[in-house]
Amino acid sequence: MADTSNQLWEEHADWWIEGFTDGADPEYEEQILPLAAHELAGARRVLDIGCGDGQVSRLAAANGAEDDVTVIGIDPTWNCLTVASERGGGPAYGRAAAAALPFANESFDTAVACLVFEHIDDVDDAIAEVARVLELGGRFCFFLNHPILQTPDAGWINDHTVDPPEQYWRMGPYLVESATIEQVQKDVFIRFIHRPMSRYVNALAEHGLVIERMLEPSPPPGFLAISEQYESAAAFPRLLYLRLRKIR
Repeated sequence: MADTSNQLWEEHADWWIEGFTDGADPEYEEQILPLAAHELAGARRVLDIGCGDGQVSRLAAANGAEDDVTVIGIDPTWNCLTVASERGGGPAYGRAAAAALPFANESFDTAVACLVFEHIDDVDDAIAEVARVLELGGRFCFFLNHPILQTPDAGWINDHTVDPPEQYWRMGPYLVESATIEQVQKDVFIRFIHRPMSRYVNALAEHGLVIERMLEPSPPPGFLAISEQYESAAAFPRLLYLRLRKIR
């Protein structure tokens, strides 16, 4: 199924690039990129896994503009890598999958994956590879669409059977790992894999990556302003962030 996911990303790379990069998306601009800048501060050898158009890679390079900083972005999608290369900004880019990183052991002091692992089938191999290429004491900046968003059939319900009407978030079978192909926009289909949070945390711990910091922020104002259906969204996180440290 990894081939299916990669094919969909090749077909719909423009959807992502036009809608979520280069200032187009308020969640990235107001929340994800500022958090990434803070968490990547001081990094010297950075690997951006699933770099897409390279916006996090460019941010990491700009963070260390006056220092000797190396940033490499990898992605399996040619259409994203082409745009990343065109946009420049300092990083180097290459085509690779997260589960087979073409780097020597302990090549990096920092790895970052931003909204990537929810599209990866071979998650255990990918986590093992992150741990392998990180030096001892290295950090992994791990951004996920919050697992409560990825349960099958999850979504906002407007209940008019009660007075006054109520809005609430319906969750599917949270503990069941499952893959779905979702229509994220008219004629645009992307494959997502739902996993409970414990699935990630335990796999990370097995490879010596332990949590230093965890954030579940409220959606930022810019997102709420353009998303009327998320009237009560301030009480539900859309983003999960973990900073992990390699301890062995």
